[in-house]
Amino acid sequence: MFSLTRYTAPCPEPINSQILQMVVDNLTDISSVALPPSNLLYTIYQYAIGFEVHLYLEALGGSKGIAVELVVAMEDEQVIGFCLYLPMKDDPQACGIAFMAVQAGFRRQGVARGMLQDVLARYPHAELACAVEKVPVFEAMGFQVRAARDTQVLMNTRGYASDGLMGVLDVASIYSSLEVRQIHTYLLQKHGKRAMVDAEKQRDRHLDQLARKVQLFVAGR
Repeated sequence: MFSLTRYTAPCPEPINSQILQMVVDNLTDISSVALPPSNLLYTIYQYAIGFEVHLYLEALGGSKGIAVELVVAMEDEQVIGFCLYLPMKDDPQACGIAFMAVQAGFRRQGVARGMLQDVLARYPHAELACAVEKVPVFEAMGFQVRAARDTQVLMNTRGYASDGLMGVLDVASIYSSLEVRQIHTYLLQKHGKRAMVDAEKQRDRHLDQLARKVQLFVAGR
């Protein structure tokens, strides 16, 4: 049986490490880019999204000027799921779900539902964005489809947006960081320029397809 722990201040390093490993292992599910592992750019996004989550974990406790909270699901000292969310300023009932994942071996066991119920007990007006395929899962948990947001479906427990403001970190610089440039250089040397250009084209086509899929889905509601 798993247990849930809520963090409003930085959590222990072993938990941080397990969460970041989950991000790396579940990138396709967590990221709005949703690249398949077969794409050569996958490693870059693993680093970038992992570092983004790392920054939000560092922001627990308000050290970066934004509100961040975290629910962690554990079984036998192993992190089996996490939900990182951002409470909204000027609306004490609202939050935005930023990142959520459950270990593959523990899915369909109520872990995601348990974490969301814990969040909703404090913030009943919650918003998240997810892939089209996950909409039925979140509808079963009380979320409603609101709109299309790029490659994901925007959902809310009340069917309308909160008037509160949600603080987010500026993470755009991650993609131009030295580390990302080094990863790109390594991939370029290993696979060649043509393969990397093809990977970028595949990514762009993939994102266009996802965006069209979301728009058609929402329009059909």
